Amino acid sequence: MARTAESRSLQLGYSDLQADMLDEQGRRHKAAKIRAVLEHFLGRKDLAGLRILDVGCSAGFIADELRLAGASVIGLDIDEPGLEKARQRFGEQVEFIAAVGSAMPLPDKSVDVVVFNHIYEHVPDPDAVMTEIRRVLKDDGVVYLGLGNRLGVVEPHYKLPFLSWLPKPLADRYVRLSGRAGSYYETFRTRPGLRRMCHGLDVWDYTYVVLAEPDLFAAGDLVPARLQGAPLLAWRALSPIMPTFIWVGTPSPRQPQGPPVKAGPVRI
Repeated sequence: MARTAESRSLQLGYSDLQADMLDEQGRRHKAAKIRAVLEHFLGRKDLAGLRILDVGCSAGFIADELRLAGASVIGLDIDEPGLEKARQRFGEQVEFIAAVGSAMPLPDKSVDVVVFNHIYEHVPDPDAVMTEIRRVLKDDGVVYLGLGNRLGVVEPHYKLPFLSWLPKPLADRYVRLSGRAGSYYETFRTRPGLRRMCHGLDVWDYTYVVLAEPDLFAAGDLVPARLQGAPLLAWRALSPIMPTFIWVGTPSPRQPQGPPVKAGPVRI
C-alpha cells in the first residue's frame, strides 16, 4: 500500500537519528545564513524586537543564534531528546514548545517571522504545516523557507545519488541495501510542488543571491571553496537539480529592503 500523509507516522526523536542536529558549530553557521537573508529582506542590521518562531528547532542552536541577534524566539518541535537539550542550554532565554507543526499552540497573527528550514520533508503533511505558518504570521510577517529539491542529485540525509528521485518502494529497497536505514522516510517535492505548497504567500527566491555572494550570506555550507566565484549563469543552469532552494515568503506583497547585491532576489 502506498504511504500517504495520513498513514505516515511522525519522525520522533530526530536528534537521536541524525547526529548533524547536535553539531553546534554547523547549526550556528546555518543560523548565520538564515539571519543574513532575513536581515537583507527586511533591510535591517539585526532582528531586535521581532518575535520569531523556529519550526523544527531540535536542540535549539538556531533559535539561540536568532535570540543573540535581538529577537524573542519560540522553538517548536516533536524531538523530545533535542528539546530537552535545548531547554537545559537555552531554556532561560528561549521558549521551547513540544507540538506538531500542523497544530501550533499559538494565537493567530502572533509572530513576526517563521523559520521553516529543511523541515518539510520530515513531516507527514507539510501543506498542513504551511497552513499553520500562514495562520500564526502577522499580516506584515515573513517566513524563511529552506527547501530541499526532490531532483537534487545526491540525497542529503543518506548521501545516496538519485535516492529522492525514486518511487517509495524502490527508495526503501535502495536505502536498505545501502545499510543506512530500514526504509526511506523523507519525502521531497520538486520546485513546482514547493511553489504549490507555498500558495497564499508572496515568494521571493534568494537562492542565487546567496550562491553569488556566499561570504556575505554565510553560505560556505552551500558553496564549496572551489566553486565560489562561479558565474551566475552556471548556477542558474543547474536550477532543475539545485539541491536546495532559499525562499522568503510574506502573507501580503512586500519588496526586499536590503542594499543591492550581485544577483537580486527574484519574485516567483
